[in-house]
Amino acid sequence: MSDATRLSRRALIALGGSGGALVLAACATGGAPSGDADGGSDSTTGSGSGSGGESAPALAPGSELAKLADVPVGGSVAATVDGEAILLSQRTAGAVMAFSAICTHQQCVVAAAGAEFDCPCHGSKFDAATGDVLQGPALKPLTAIPVEVDGDRVVVSG
Repeated sequence: MSDATRLSRRALIALGGSGGALVLAACATGGAPSGDADGGSDSTTGSGSGSGGESAPALAPGSELAKLADVPVGGSVAATVDGEAILLSQRTAGAVMAFSAICTHQQCVVAAAGAEFDCPCHGSKFDAATGDVLQGPALKPLTAIPVEVDGDRVVVSG
């Protein structure tokens, strides 16, 4: 090998370190979807409240989400309506709230757990009455779905 093509040990180590850093940087950017940094993969139902970070599921006004008797006072339930995962809670008798069950962190399905909604993917917890974040990593509340009680039914208002 001539002196013109010979690499010094220092240059070889620097090139190897730079290449390794590039590989690590490429791996680090491929994890989360762009946009919201919440939720992720599979899970079960969830809750939501407040304005949330996402748009509400496209459910037609008047669509029945549940029977009022199926939503426990002081508790919550999960449901699927027209393919949309939703969460319902009833803090006091007749005061029903509904939320998208999609976590605002990485879009996992959140589960109903009494007075709160729990995301099984990364541990976020939401208040079942408001959809507000109780514990991260989620930063935004669950998306509220406007509802009203119509006799013995909980329906989408609009």
